[in-house]
Amino acid sequence: MAHPRSHRSSRSKLSGSRSLRPLSPTKPEYFHESIGSIPGTLNIRPESAPPEIDILDYVSDSCEDRTGVTPLEIKVYLEHSSITWIDLKGLGHEETLRQVGEVFQLHPLLLEDIVNVPQRPKVQDSAKQLLIIARMVVLTGTLDENSLHSAFITEQVSFVVGSNYVLTVQEEPDYDCFEIVRSRLRDGRGTIRKKGADYLMYALLDSIVDGFFPVLEAYGEALELLEDEVVANPTVHTLEKIHQMKRDLITLRRAIWPQRDAINSLIRDENPLIGDEVRLHLRDCYDHSVQVMDMVETYREVASSLMDVYLSSVSNRMNEIMKFLTVISSIFIPLTFIAGVYGMNFNTEKSRFNMPELNEPYGYVICLGLMAIVAVGMVTFFWRKGWFSSYAMQPRSKSYDRSRRNSS
Repeated sequence: MAHPRSHRSSRSKLSGSRSLRPLSPTKPEYFHESIGSIPGTLNIRPESAPPEIDILDYVSDSCEDRTGVTPLEIKVYLEHSSITWIDLKGLGHEETLRQVGEVFQLHPLLLEDIVNVPQRPKVQDSAKQLLIIARMVVLTGTLDENSLHSAFITEQVSFVVGSNYVLTVQEEPDYDCFEIVRSRLRDGRGTIRKKGADYLMYALLDSIVDGFFPVLEAYGEALELLEDEVVANPTVHTLEKIHQMKRDLITLRRAIWPQRDAINSLIRDENPLIGDEVRLHLRDCYDHSVQVMDMVETYREVASSLMDVYLSSVSNRMNEIMKFLTVISSIFIPLTFIAGVYGMNFNTEKSRFNMPELNEPYGYVICLGLMAIVAVGMVTFFWRKGWFSSYAMQPRSKSYDRSRRNSS
């Protein structure tokens, strides 16, 4: 039987062709409610983008794709037995958000958790709906050797799961990691069209967790380059990059740690909206989150150790400079003594001990020769002692780089 809305509407613009809106670099990391505010109050950030609502409604053999949907039009889709994905992007209009809350019969406190971002990732279930709050990270740039800024953004994604629908609410309209799920739904690839709303929720949540891996790969490569810089040529710029790296890894840790617990609660707690098959798939999602957590912790330890290496490298370079200056001073001390002695005023007519060498025809040449012999002798002695060698000044051998790569 054909779906009553099997016609596929044209999509005016895809997320890949949108002009990206610049993000505010001073966006606060935590939300603080105003003192004495009424429960259920929606606090809209001034920089928030206006909401955009897209809908993907599908059955096993067809899929309808619409953009620019109004909250009132959503009701029509919820009355059918098809599976509907409502994707709301942007939190910049309170009236639209309240209309969406009325359509889905959301409790004011649930709507407050969705709108007043960011919240800690969590799961909150009821008899007819399941609320999931997650953190999504998206790679937005590259980390080069001169980078002192984050290469990713992190935003809150809220899920409202019902028997035949999934509502996702995103902070930003320009960045997400759901395009692969949209492509599978439009093209009918895989089994996602044949599954229920719980499987759609799993696919979206799995995309969020998998989105951490490209970010961590970029930071892993950046840490390797930073390690080479710390050992070879540490500067104040290097110290700033280490601090930025540690801050970014802390942000990733705060995003994935409670999210792992939220996924675990979906597996552990019984809920009629999540089937046994989807709960089995969520175990794989949980394993991925644990793997992300391990990578974040490993990179944090590496970044912390880089700070110790940086301090040791700077101290070693200072010691090498002081050693070199000490050696130079040691060479010139006897030369200064000889020049000082022969620079004194003597009267050889009074006594033969008043430096008779001053009257020698080759006294000046003999003095310079003596000074040269002393200088060369001391340089040779210091060289044999190894005091002129400096590991910090020498390039690392290929065997060192090869052993380092093998150990990593």
